[in-house]
Amino acid sequence: MTYRLHPIVQNLAGLFLIGLLPLTASAVAVAEVHLDTPRAGWRQGSADGAHFIQEVNYPASSVNSAPDQADTARIRGQIEGAAKVEGAPARLIVNGISMPLKVQEDGRFDRPFVFPAGSNNVEVRSPDGQQVRRVQFYNQGSGETPAKLRVVLSWDSGNTDLDLHLVTPDGGHVWYGERSLANGAALDVDVTSGFGPEMIASPTPLKGQYLVYVNYYGGGYDGEGNAAANLTTAQITLISQEGTPNEKQQSFLVPMRAPGELTLVKQFSYP
Repeated sequence: MTYRLHPIVQNLAGLFLIGLLPLTASAVAVAEVHLDTPRAGWRQGSADGAHFIQEVNYPASSVNSAPDQADTARIRGQIEGAAKVEGAPARLIVNGISMPLKVQEDGRFDRPFVFPAGSNNVEVRSPDGQQVRRVQFYNQGSGETPAKLRVVLSWDSGNTDLDLHLVTPDGGHVWYGERSLANGAALDVDVTSGFGPEMIASPTPLKGQYLVYVNYYGGGYDGEGNAAANLTTAQITLISQEGTPNEKQQSFLVPMRAPGELTLVKQFSYP
C-alpha cells in the first residue's frame, strides 16, 4: 500500500527541513541600530557640558556636536549595514515626536537634545524602516523647573539652517539672538546643520497669545558643497503640560521655499 502525505503536511515538512539548513551570509540580517546614549534606566541630568548651539559652517556638517557634549544632553549612535534609500533620512522619535535624523556616510548620528524630567522614550529607525532601536529611561533632571510649554522645530533636509522664533504674550521675542527672557521662555537648542531639532521652552508660560515664526536662515547645499534645491519642509510641534497626564501635542507641516524667508507658522493661546 502506498501512502501519500497531505499537501499541508508536505509544506510543514519542507519548512522543518529549511529550518535545519545552515544560514548563509546573505540570509543573515547585518543591519543594526546602536544607541550610545541615552541608555535605559535611571539617570541624573547635569547642565555641565550641555552645549545646545552648533556652529554655522556652510556647507554645514550633519554631525557637529561639541567634543565635550554631555551624554545626558545628546542622542548619539550608529546605524550599521542598513540599506540606503535615496532622499530618505533615518527617523528619530522622542516621546512621540517623529523627526528626520540625518546620518553620516559611516552611519553615525549625533544630535543635541533637552530631555524633560521624568519618563522618556527614544526610538531610532533606519532609513529603510527595517531596523529599530528603542530605549526608555527616567531622567531626574538637574534641578530645573519642568517646562509647561515647549515648541519643537525639525525639517527634512541637511546642510540647511532653519531658526525657531517665539513671540510671547508680553511682546517678548525668543530666538538665537536673544536666547532667554525674563518671563522664563528660552531657546534650548539651536541646530545649524540641518534637520534640527530646535527647541524653545518655558516653565512659567504667560497666559495669552503666542506667535511662532520660522526663518529660513541659510544653506541649500548638498553634501559635497554644491547648490541644491531650496525647498524644505518644517515640522513644528507644540507641547503643553509636558510629562503630566494632561500633556497635549500638536504637530503641523509648513513648506519653506528659499533662504531669507520668515514665515508666521502658528498663532495659539495658552493655556
